[in-house]
Formats: sequence, structure tokens, C-alpha cells
Amino acid sequence: MTWLFLPILIAAAVVAYLGGRRLARRRGEGQRPHSRPGQHGAYALIWTVVPAMVILIAANVFSAPIEQQLTASGAPEAVQQLEPFRREAFFADARSVGAGRPAVQIWPAPYAELLPVEGRRVSRIALMLELGAVAAAVVAALLGALFVFSQIRPGMRARNRVEGWIIGLLFVCSAVAILTTVGIIASLVYDSIRFFSSVPITEFLFGTQWSPQTAIRADQVGSTGAFGALPLFAGTFLIMLIAMFVAAPVGLFSAIYLSEYAGPTFRAVVKPVLEILAGVPTVVYGFFAALTVGPAFRVFFNEIGAFLVGGPLDGLGQYLMLVQNQMALVAGMVMGIMLIPFVSSLSDDIINAVPQSLRDGSYAMGATKSETVKRVLLPAALPGVAGAMLLAMSRAIGETMIVTMAAGLAARLTLNPLDTVTTVTVQIVTLLTGDQEFNSPKTLSAFGLGLTLFLVTLALNIVAQRIVQTYRQQYD
Repeated sequence: MTWLFLPILIAAAVVAYLGGRRLARRRGEGQRPHSRPGQHGAYALIWTVVPAMVILIAANVFSAPIEQQLTASGAPEAVQQLEPFRREAFFADARSVGAGRPAVQIWPAPYAELLPVEGRRVSRIALMLELGAVAAAVVAALLGALFVFSQIRPGMRARNRVEGWIIGLLFVCSAVAILTTVGIIASLVYDSIRFFSSVPITEFLFGTQWSPQTAIRADQVGSTGAFGALPLFAGTFLIMLIAMFVAAPVGLFSAIYLSEYAGPTFRAVVKPVLEILAGVPTVVYGFFAALTVGPAFRVFFNEIGAFLVGGPLDGLGQYLMLVQNQMALVAGMVMGIMLIPFVSSLSDDIINAVPQSLRDGSYAMGATKSETVKRVLLPAALPGVAGAMLLAMSRAIGETMIVTMAAGLAARLTLNPLDTVTTVTVQIVTLLTGDQEFNSPKTLSAFGLGLTLFLVTLALNIVAQRIVQTYRQQYD
């Protein structure tokens, strides 16, 4: 119900803006005001909306725990004696009954008789909290409007105050982004330290066996676990390299053609069609890899293997006869197709942003179009192209669905693109899927993988920034 107050708040904001502007004009007649009437109106709008929005946001954040506390404190003795899990289930059913929906569970006496009573009580508590939040928001909006209307006068620096609010909003947005990054890093580091306290970091980084199946309880029989992440990173970078071998040349060459050689009509048709690939869900690429590309590659290599069997390359033929649908080559090829629009679109925009004077100077010196592209445009656009390649690499490293459906889940230390491999992100999803116990090395290893992957991506960003800085100095 608190969010139903938003249309009223929007109407109050419009009234505050119009009223503040009109009041500023009336009080500024015959005088030279510091700010325009619209800036006074904006200042009135801010002081009307912001206090009410703060109340509404606080109500939505804290209303749930307050409601739970009030509900639990006034519950009957029989309900309070239930186990915490059962008590929460009873209150959930009471909320459903109070809202006119049937209970999820069948409760024995006396709880079945208490459900309607508790449902009405819980509904009254929720309604009281919502009405209190709306009333507090209305009071805050009125007090803010009264305050700002009493401050409006010709000499008030409304423009400076509005700009101060805007600067404060921009600072808050920047702080949220920074604090979010700090929170992500802190959570990764904290749980990674817990993981590395039980598993040596040297074993994790340089071990060649990945089998995180460990016993959760001491009385269980299970493996002690092997946490060598080298096969995971080998599979990640193998698939990434295959994907970039597909996406980098195709995307860059298509960008050069669309920017320098294609006509306006062809460009207007082909570029949007090419960018449609960026909007296809990754699970669709996974279906395409598993149902089309994988079987086609299997048939192709099996036929080559059948041709080689019995000859000098009989061993290779026997191996190719055993190739299955899931392999690193399939995942990398399909992922490269997915990355083509990222490289192509960004590179095309970057090449078009190169000043026309560089092209004209090259043509004036007698260079051909291909020489201009090779010796002028590409060096000038290299910082942006490097950024596009880095974006594609980061997307390839973080892809999960295509690898799961096309490359398998086997952690294998190999550089053979025909083998089944897995990646870091796939293993993170596997480790954190379902009910997990966050005190075992098996689950905590996901945070170690995440931290290592974060550091690798950070290193790639630093290298790309160095490339950008080095070449930008020559062309700026």
C-alpha cells in the first residue's frame, strides 16, 4: 500500500513545483531575484518529495522485521512453543488465511483454530504499519513544503541549493557503485580466506586434480577432496581463446567493411541484423551448440577418423572415432559467434570516430583505401579496439550456459579442443546449486575460484588500460 502513495506524491511534487514558481514570481515583483522562478519551484519540489521518499523507503526496508517482531510478541503461548521453523510456517499460513487464501499446511488442533484469529491479527498489524508509513510520508511532505515555502524570497540562492542537491545525488550514486564493489571484494576475500585456511593456496593454484567432493560430517565416508584449480583455468582460457579466434577477426573485419567499404543502404540493413545476435539469450546459443554444432562436428571428425583407421595415422583415426558432441571446440565456436556483435559494433563505432582529417591526409599522400585502413585508421582506433576485445574476452570468461551444454562438466587439464572441459564459472554454479553447507571446503572453494577469476580479469583490464594509454598519447 505504501507504493500506492506514489501517484499522490507525484501530484504533490507537481503542485509544489508550480506553487514555488508562482510564489517566487509574486514575492519577486519589482525586485531583481537571484534565481529564476523555475529554480525556486525545483527547490520546493525537492523539499516536498525527498522527505516523503525517505519515509517510504525506510518503511519498505524495516516494515518486515517490525511486523515479524510484533507478530511473534503477541502470539499465543501454543504458537510460541513451536520450533522456530514451524513457528515461521504457522505465521506464513496465518498471513495467507488473513489475505483470504488457503493455508499451505494442514495443522492439527489447537493450531487449526488459531489460524483465522492469528490471520486477522497479522492483517491488522500489516495494515497498521502501512497506514503509519503513509501518514508519516504525508506529514513529511507537508512539513517539507511548509519549510520551503517559508524560505522562498527574491534573495534566496535557489539555483545553488538545487545544484547542491544534484551534486549530492551524484555523489550518492558514485558512493553506491564504489561501496558495491568494495562489498563484493570483501565478501570474496573473507570467504576465500576461510577456504585457504583449510586448503593450501599452492595446491589450489598449481594442483592438477579437481574433485571437491568432501564429507560434510565427520561420520560420513567421502573423499578428502582435491582442489587443484589448474584444469578449470586451462579449460576457461582454452574456450576463451577459441572464441576470440572466431570473434576477433570476423568482428573486426566486418566492422572495417561496414565502416569503410559498404554503402549506406547495405550498412543500414546489415548492422542491425548483425547486432540481433547480441540480443539472443545464451541458453539459445547453448541449444544451438548442443543440438546442431556438436552433432555436426562429431560426424565430421568421426568420418575423418574412419578414413584414417587402418593407415599410418591409425592411432589418430581411433581417437577421432571416439569424439563426442561435447567438446571445447563446440563451446568456443558458438561462443565466438555470440561475441561477434560485441566486437563488430564497438569496433565500427570506434573506427567511425577517427577524425576524417586523418583519412583525407592519407588519401592526399596517395595511399589507397586498404593502406589507409591498415596504416592510419587501425593504429588510431587501436585503444578502442583493444577495449572491445577486452569486453569480448570478459564476456567469454564469464559465460556459463554455453559451456555447460556444449563442453561438459569434466575438469580435465588439456589443450586439446576435441576434449570435454569445464570452466571456472560452471564449477562455481555447480558448487553453489542446491542446499549447501558453508563451512566445508567444497562450498568455500567457489569463493576461491571467484576471487582468482576476479584477479585475472583485473589483470586483463590493467593490461588493456596500458595499451590504451600508450597509443592514445600518439594520436590525441
